[in-house]
Amino acid sequence: MQEKIAKLIEWLQNQVKNAGLNGAIVGISGGIDSAVVAHLIKRAFPEHSLGLIMPCKSNPKDQEDALKVVKSCNIDYMVIDLTETHETLFHAIQKNIQAKNDWNEEAARLGDANTRARLRMTTLYAVANNYRYMVVGTDNAAEWYTGYFTKYGDGGVDLVPLVHFTKGEVREMAKILGVPDEVINKAPSAGLWEGQTDENEMGTTYDMIDKFLKGEEIPEKDKEIIEALHRRSEHKRNLAAAPPKF
Repeated sequence: MQEKIAKLIEWLQNQVKNAGLNGAIVGISGGIDSAVVAHLIKRAFPEHSLGLIMPCKSNPKDQEDALKVVKSCNIDYMVIDLTETHETLFHAIQKNIQAKNDWNEEAARLGDANTRARLRMTTLYAVANNYRYMVVGTDNAAEWYTGYFTKYGDGGVDLVPLVHFTKGEVREMAKILGVPDEVINKAPSAGLWEGQTDENEMGTTYDMIDKFLKGEEIPEKDKEIIEALHRRSEHKRNLAAAPPKF
């Protein structure tokens, strides 16, 4: 894993150099994946890396954990609170749809969460433009395969260094890099709503997804869930679909 970390750091440096840019930026959520990426870009670009903490109707504990990550790798950072901005935007959306009597309360919860993810990515790119940095994503192999990310939100990035690493491998990497134990051991959550966890929402566990991706045997029920998630999310892993030339 030490060797893989060294290769990732070199890859990040080459990607930024080839793009003619200065460094890298990541959104730090307080979770393990963004913590690992923060450590990686700090090592790759000691003077030209930045972490953004972007609370948006968030659990205050997430910001506390994000600040622990900042301290653990000594990365430069900003805190940009997007709660008020999100409320203004989503209220305008809700008001106009309700005026047409088309408001779907059940769909709205996911729409609200995805809007937060896309607002965070908009913020990351605005700051990245200022510093001429590349935006580095945090999706691991399990999230990428199952589509557990927001299209044009946390999936809308320049680089995805963890995309070939299982959740277990990301944990191993985190321990080597010096990510705080409380961040490594916390239940994975996108922080979408109160009590939300990744595994409850997906209907299976990261351990099962990791085993599936490594070709190991898992219960048929979990296999069916994982394959269904992959099929439904295929559009997320592709560029916008275009018709053939007529």
